[in-house]
Amino acid sequence: MKQIFSDLTAKDIKKDHENLAIMTHKVEQEKNKNKKFTFIDLFAGIGGIRRAFESIDGGCVFSSEIDLYAQHTYYANYGVVPFGDITKIEKSSIPDHDILCGGFPCQPFSSIGKREGFAHPTQGTMFDEVLKVIDEKHPKVVFLENVPGIVNHDNGNTLSTIISELEKRSYQCHHTLLNAKDFGVPQNRNRFYLVAFSFPCSFEFPTPPMEVVNIGDYIEKNISGYSISEHLQKSYLFKKDDGRPILVDQHSKGHVKTLVSTYHKIQRLTGTFVKDGETGIRLLTANECKAIMGFPPDFVIPVSRTQMYRQMGNSVCIKVVGEIAKQIDLVLMKELTSRLKTNNKMA
Repeated sequence: MKQIFSDLTAKDIKKDHENLAIMTHKVEQEKNKNKKFTFIDLFAGIGGIRRAFESIDGGCVFSSEIDLYAQHTYYANYGVVPFGDITKIEKSSIPDHDILCGGFPCQPFSSIGKREGFAHPTQGTMFDEVLKVIDEKHPKVVFLENVPGIVNHDNGNTLSTIISELEKRSYQCHHTLLNAKDFGVPQNRNRFYLVAFSFPCSFEFPTPPMEVVNIGDYIEKNISGYSISEHLQKSYLFKKDDGRPILVDQHSKGHVKTLVSTYHKIQRLTGTFVKDGETGIRLLTANECKAIMGFPPDFVIPVSRTQMYRQMGNSVCIKVVGEIAKQIDLVLMKELTSRLKTNNKMA
């Protein structure tokens, strides 16, 4: 993938966001109208979910992302400026689509519900925005991703409400937890995935191939510019002799800890750092972050290093989502074949 979408800067996008979003979406919708299926990308981030569904010939017809810097990275790689705040978007303006995709923020619903007697258990949450799109567009499939904590969030009320609201709309729900390290990715990244269908079907999440790869195979050598100062190492990172933080190099086996959006803050308990660089210890490079998230080496990072860490830490592991997308595609193709046979019999 070449860096061909470099005309716009973050300032350009901020200055004329609405017009640029409209213009680039028109081009994209025309380009993708004949794809095997169409999907929308809500809470899009830098397009990790998008890349996974595009890999099986899906065509994105709408994207929404509130963060300016993520919008810039999204544009730099896909040529599309995502629309902004989903709460301010008229849902009827969103194109029809087969699959609704979204890695929505997790929020508690019960406190809102209690005040309103559960008449509106999701009101004011980002999931409520998802429901509004569903009510307006009735997609065949809903794909949602979240942190694993959503399973027990608010004593289980959050997940219970999500499933209940989808089932009220006649969706058949399937959910699970999958870890990237079981899919040939050198990162311990456990995530929640939900797939809901608007028609009866048999769906199974991909079985983890338990393919183990080593982080050492992805570590770069003799890197400059990512070093952690010797002072910070002595005063903070190695202030205790407790085996932390975790350090890796080109000979390391296994995986790194979960890459978080605050990785740039250098947290000794949660971060994984590299034995390399001018001071002997450094942060993961952009290429190393791309590798452990499943982005290709030529994925464009047009933002600062801090923003890069935030964007990568907030993204999805493309390989895992890609395997789920394949399973969704199997169900959609089976449903299409079944409908064609039924139509032929009626004819």
